[in-house]
Amino acid sequence: MQDLEKMINEILKLPESEALKTIVRSIVAPDFDKAFDNSRRVLCVAPHPDDCEVGAGGTIAALVKLGKDVFFAVLSDGCLGTSDPSLYPQKLAEIRRLEQEEAAKMLGVKNVFWLGYKDGYVPYNKEARAKLVTLIRFLKPDLILAPDPWLSYEAHPDHRNTGFLAAEATMVSSLPHYVEEDLLKGLEPWKPKYIAFYYTSKPNFYYDITNYIEAKLKALKIHKSQFEANWDMFEALIKFIAAVYGKRAGVKYAEAFKLLPTSLIHAVPFAEII
Repeated sequence: MQDLEKMINEILKLPESEALKTIVRSIVAPDFDKAFDNSRRVLCVAPHPDDCEVGAGGTIAALVKLGKDVFFAVLSDGCLGTSDPSLYPQKLAEIRRLEQEEAAKMLGVKNVFWLGYKDGYVPYNKEARAKLVTLIRFLKPDLILAPDPWLSYEAHPDHRNTGFLAAEATMVSSLPHYVEEDLLKGLEPWKPKYIAFYYTSKPNFYYDITNYIEAKLKALKIHKSQFEANWDMFEALIKFIAAVYGKRAGVKYAEAFKLLPTSLIHAVPFAEII
């Protein structure tokens, strides 16, 4: 106890933001910098088919290569993702499901779970949250990936709702009486150790995807219904963003996340600056 108090007193001598980050990495989550590599099972939660690949495709490919079990949970069917009035939503939903399954298989993802909501209408409600809680308990992931619902100027409700639902499900999945019918199914409470938000404006963690940028692009190219018409422009944009993050991380290409230990996603005023 005295050693811990001494450590805290030394950390408090640092500038505030640096002190907070040091507290997290030295006391709250000593494996913070290895959170991805130390995770055995990973669940990527996506509002639409393709979002896991856009936000974290290179990281997912790298984790699979390291022997991790990676799973996707896609909340919507993607049926509205077209500017072609002759392509009916039902048909597009079928196309996008096949594209997502193929892209996930190419990356080495174990399984894709479909939560069954219509594109543009992902609800922010108890039912959707409960579905994710049950899935978390079933898969027992150490790390959750999800879109950052606090992204500045994010206009898409599916993205905001998916991010909030994933964060909330992560927070309550360890409480046995939340979705207590799971106990009757033999699903025990489970608390993921970390949650990492992609599509974030406040990244605090960068994952080196230099050796996996081509795998990310290959997976994205499978989503022809979304990217084929403007592939050259989209590929250049993906590489540019990865290069910007790579420059910050001191590598060629990287993906960026707001990484938080799940113990810090409730009533922690300084989580934003960690």
